[in-house]
Amino acid sequence: MADKQTPPILSVSDLNRLAREVLEQSFPLFWVAGEISNLTRAASGHWYFSLKDARAQVRCVMFRNRNAYLDWAPREGDQVEARALVTLYEARGDFQLTIEGLQKAGLGTLFEAFERLKAKLEKEGMFDPAIKRPLPTMPRAIGVVTSPDAAALRDVLTTLRRRMPSIPVVIYPTPVQGKGAADKIAAAIRTASQRTEVEVLIVCRGGGSMEDLWQFNEEIVARAISECSIPVVSGVGHETDFTIADFAADRRAPTPTAAAEMVAPDREALLHRITQWQQRLQRQMQGLLNQRSQQLDYLSRRLLSPLQQVQHRKTHLDQLGLRLKRTMDNSLSTQQQKLLRLQQSLTHLSPQAVLERGYSLVQTADGSIVTSSTQLRPDDRVQMRFSEGSADAKVITSRS
Repeated sequence: MADKQTPPILSVSDLNRLAREVLEQSFPLFWVAGEISNLTRAASGHWYFSLKDARAQVRCVMFRNRNAYLDWAPREGDQVEARALVTLYEARGDFQLTIEGLQKAGLGTLFEAFERLKAKLEKEGMFDPAIKRPLPTMPRAIGVVTSPDAAALRDVLTTLRRRMPSIPVVIYPTPVQGKGAADKIAAAIRTASQRTEVEVLIVCRGGGSMEDLWQFNEEIVARAISECSIPVVSGVGHETDFTIADFAADRRAPTPTAAAEMVAPDREALLHRITQWQQRLQRQMQGLLNQRSQQLDYLSRRLLSPLQQVQHRKTHLDQLGLRLKRTMDNSLSTQQQKLLRLQQSLTHLSPQAVLERGYSLVQTADGSIVTSSTQLRPDDRVQMRFSEGSADAKVITSRS
């Protein structure tokens, strides 16, 4: 008996710690389905509840850093699917699940169906960005496919009136939730496509759970959008919601209001832009007018009226007359001076001038001037001219 080893004695704390370690190592992260009961939301933000089925239940905790990512609030009695880790709360020795993710029951099947259809249509090229059509900048009419009782329609109409109240809006009413809604949504889209009375089409509904939005994940709706003859904007759910209709549409809007803002031009922005263009045009026109006015002033100074032209010509003629007179006076003066010089020359060369200096002019009877005594013979008659008067004489003798 003395040789036998005494087995170790564990404390309760050690036991619970070892049990927790065994549980956590034996069960990896897994999914478990059940009904929520005994739901408590603690002041710390943690959620405590039980998951049960017809034969058993298990305690669960979902810490604040995990439940903050849920976009829906679980309620007592909800059938859910939880992504969990098995653990043990050592302080009380309670077996429990630590919940990492939570979704409504059946969503896993829906997600799988969503991904299958998305992959199928993507392979067909339905989502190719190259085939997406641009939205008209100023549509003559806007169509809306949605429920006439939906809050989304009121949001869309309010936004369209605010942005561009002059654009007509055509509503193609259809249920957006419930059995057979997908067929009716597709029919409304085809009606809008056939009528071609609008230039852009909004397909929209407000937010909701994945089941609420599932009608927009149906293939018949995606094909109706893809085959529509006019550009389609999908505005289904909230910013975090994505549907097959979003991928099939020419543009995806995060909300119905955003879809309305996307298709309708902003009236105030356009008016502001027009005002800027008007001001710019006025400045350009004023600058052009100023330039032309200066040119006109310059040309007007050069342009003469008929009276001014006559006066200008008369002044020109007067100036020409004065120039002619001055030219003639100068020419006459020059000629007079020349004539005077010639007269003076002639005077010096004139026989009369010679006679006035005491010389006389002797001419024979026949009028020939006697320049040499050899021209004369005794008894020849000659005439002698003096500076004043003349005399007849008879040659007595002639000497050479």
